[in-house]
Amino acid sequence: MTDSGLAPLPDSDRPDVTARLRDALLAASFTADGLLDLLGAPAYAALARSEIVPALRVTRGDTPLETLVRLFLLQQPVPHARVAAVLPVEEALEAGWLTRVGSDEIAATVDVRPYGGLDGEDWFIVSDLGCAVGGAGGVGQRAEGVVLGVGGASTTLAGITVRTPVAAALDLGTGSGIQALHAAQHATRVTATDVNPRALHFTALTLALSGAPAADLREGSLFEPVRDDETFDLIVSNPPFVISPGARLTYRDGGMGGDDLCRSLVQQAGERLNEGGFAQFLANWQHVAGEDWQDRIRSWVPRGCDAWIVQREVQDVTQYAELWLRDAGDHRADPAEYQARYDAWLDEFEARKVKAVGFGWITLRKTAAAEPSVVVEEWPHPVEQPLGETIRAHFDRVDHLREHDDAALLEGHFRLAAEVVQEQVGLPGAEDPEHVVLRQHRGMRRATKVDTVGAGFAGVCDGTLSAGRILDAIAQLVGEDPVLLRDRTPAQIRLLVEQGFLEPLA
Repeated sequence: MTDSGLAPLPDSDRPDVTARLRDALLAASFTADGLLDLLGAPAYAALARSEIVPALRVTRGDTPLETLVRLFLLQQPVPHARVAAVLPVEEALEAGWLTRVGSDEIAATVDVRPYGGLDGEDWFIVSDLGCAVGGAGGVGQRAEGVVLGVGGASTTLAGITVRTPVAAALDLGTGSGIQALHAAQHATRVTATDVNPRALHFTALTLALSGAPAADLREGSLFEPVRDDETFDLIVSNPPFVISPGARLTYRDGGMGGDDLCRSLVQQAGERLNEGGFAQFLANWQHVAGEDWQDRIRSWVPRGCDAWIVQREVQDVTQYAELWLRDAGDHRADPAEYQARYDAWLDEFEARKVKAVGFGWITLRKTAAAEPSVVVEEWPHPVEQPLGETIRAHFDRVDHLREHDDAALLEGHFRLAAEVVQEQVGLPGAEDPEHVVLRQHRGMRRATKVDTVGAGFAGVCDGTLSAGRILDAIAQLVGEDPVLLRDRTPAQIRLLVEQGFLEPLA
């Protein structure tokens, strides 16, 4: 299979060769852990920065693992005899995984990168040459139709996805198949779509080489390949969300004006979800002069869906343009051409009155609730991945709070979440702190100020006593009217539950 300016791809219909290749890679410890052990942390980290010299120095020996790293990750020609000692070389040549170069050397036709699953699985992501090392910045100017390997966006989406067993999952814009590979571990049926037929071929290779079940692969943009009567329990997408003038690069540029592609994706997802199903996306959105960005994103949420939208980063338009010009390798081009492209980006933003661009996560959940919950927040702080369980638990707590009025809340039992600590802030020697902070060390790693009643309440929540009984005891301890305390505390309890500091018990 070929694309203009891109190399032919290995045969995806040779399961015998793919199985033998996988066995050989695993036998040589060509895995994420094996790679780290061989290279060491500095050379391993340098690969993510597109620097291969440290890895080249470490792999100057002739062990099977060094041979494979040079061949598939560093794209160095290797003598035929060394490759033949590790891989079924003739079959791999015939199937197109390898090619002959020079007088007696072998080169890889694709990147093959070891990738560890969330539960320690040993997988392999197959992508275009040069696109695994360093992610999106690994090679020079990008060819249209190129398919990238594992990058930060891919691993972020994989980490935030809710991983419960489902019947049907959909990966929109599958690329090299990373999300489809994850979904195959907990979905009975996986459908993967992409506008780029080359990407679908790579997805088939990634799934086969990783020993995963095949997916239903369909060519087309967004939901176009999905039948009108099809619905899913999980939809994931790392779409071509870059807001750019034109659609020069298929893997990143959506081809619609501004953030319309992300808006369309989110708005159309609701009717494709089964009740209780999740849709999870990475997205960019415009910050437009005179417009609240949170209101803009809220308007995207389809009817009948709860939503949790987290803005992780904001860049002004100059930073944003420079990031993606470098991603495409345009900074290495002729200076006049680079300046012209930069001008085109700024012209586009100026015409749309865009001052900055936000990046973040969007999670939808189909609900039958009369009043769906839509939470939009900015959280640029460090988090603990994977977050899939944290996100699922957020929506469980939304259900609980929606179903319990204040009286029912006081009858309920709660437990302090794991690894929550209390910090007291005040002047040295002062009898009482100025304020008390509860801080999470897991998940979103939130921190929130509470008063002394809130801190005391949270501290004794072990599921034994109801919330009302705890408040009565606190009222007696501090000499306050228990009725007044019961009246004013539920709002604080709701906040602590909503943010994950307290877990409601059935």
